Amino acid sequence: MSHPFHSPTLTRQTLLRSAGAGFGYLALAGLLGHQQQAFGAEKKLEHPLAPKKPHFTPRAKRIIFVFMEGAMSQLDTFEYKPQLVKDGGKGGPGGGTLTSSKFKFKQYGQTGSWFSELLPNIATHADKFCWLRGLHTDTPAHPQAVVQLHTGSANAALTRPSMGAWLLYGLGSDNQDLPGYVTINPPPNFGGAVNYGSAFLPAEYQGTRINDQGQLPNVKAYSARSLQRKQLDLIQSMNRDLAATSGAPDPVDAIIESFELGFRMQSKVPELLDISKEPTHVKEAYGVKDGPQGAFARQCLMARRLSEAGVRFVEICQSGWDHHNNLHKGLIDRTGTIDQPVAALLQDLETRGLLEETLVLFGSEFGRQPTAQGQDGRDHNITGYSMALAGAGVKAGYVHGGTDEYGIKAVEGRMHTNDLHATLLALMGLDHERLRYRYAGRDFRLTDVAGNVATEIFA
Repeated sequence: MSHPFHSPTLTRQTLLRSAGAGFGYLALAGLLGHQQQAFGAEKKLEHPLAPKKPHFTPRAKRIIFVFMEGAMSQLDTFEYKPQLVKDGGKGGPGGGTLTSSKFKFKQYGQTGSWFSELLPNIATHADKFCWLRGLHTDTPAHPQAVVQLHTGSANAALTRPSMGAWLLYGLGSDNQDLPGYVTINPPPNFGGAVNYGSAFLPAEYQGTRINDQGQLPNVKAYSARSLQRKQLDLIQSMNRDLAATSGAPDPVDAIIESFELGFRMQSKVPELLDISKEPTHVKEAYGVKDGPQGAFARQCLMARRLSEAGVRFVEICQSGWDHHNNLHKGLIDRTGTIDQPVAALLQDLETRGLLEETLVLFGSEFGRQPTAQGQDGRDHNITGYSMALAGAGVKAGYVHGGTDEYGIKAVEGRMHTNDLHATLLALMGLDHERLRYRYAGRDFRLTDVAGNVATEIFA
């Protein structure tokens, strides 16, 4: 029986190699070589996750993305609009009834940043934040907006690599015994695995999913390490033979690397994700407790431990912010789960000297309207909303952009999702226009054909 990859079909590659004494293949190789030089492609690294040289000096070494899935109402938490308070109950410019927040706001820190009574602990870090107040995106539907925030494309059918995957592709990993990209409790819907996948990038750049209990499937060894190494060597020898076979599928190389990473992770990951060994005062600061109410606190503490160990990109998620109704009780519940842990994360990073090299991004896929929806709700707002940055590379106590007097539209310092991605890549030392990957005959970027870097926020 013939080998499954020994196809009798005459491929274009075979034709170029054989026809005309192979001169066509030589010409193609020459053209591709020139093209590779034109794109500034580097020599292929022996290990795909080995640290890579950035395009320019980075301002941050790693990112922690604190994702509030469902669209947190900025007008009830950290964006105070005096005119909205004054005109509450009146008709809005685009229809609907203007509705001010029922929660009290006050100013914090030397910057006088406004926070509602819902976030008293996060508010104590007011002077650390760099606010992006003029954000806007393309679609008011959660599935498309969440995917766009994570991949740059709102079309989930045209799967693109996630932001974390692009960072790993561009920079590699600082710790070869750990995954370079970890996502904790990612949303099961709104794109699911697309939000941390690698799409057409090699599979080794995709995110590693864990839960808030620190459980990573199949990482525990069930045989002696020496025996497992022998078993793996045998499997890898067969994988390499297959990879060297003409017509072998591209993912074989990625499978080889994933097996090796999995082997190395067995001795590192279980200990790293075991937060029970943290000092009691640290766990109390985060608000770690058993059960669902302590889930987000566990995520925050694990994010610090992963970042400290050299993981390039960590995302943590708190769902449940889609308040078309039950807005006020819902916000009390949701903010009650994140306020203490997020504040503790910022403090812990600062105390350990990690905040000066770690960039923390906090926000949702879009915001909420200043007008009422039903008896107690707010609808989606994609034309003007806020996100916050803190830590490495950004100006502390700074506000970039802003919305109109009611918080409906971004009117200055406007930043599209593509601009946000371009700016985050720049902070990590990557030029978003040079970070490209050739697939299906064209060069793809996280920012597609758009994206402007907001250099005004750089420290």
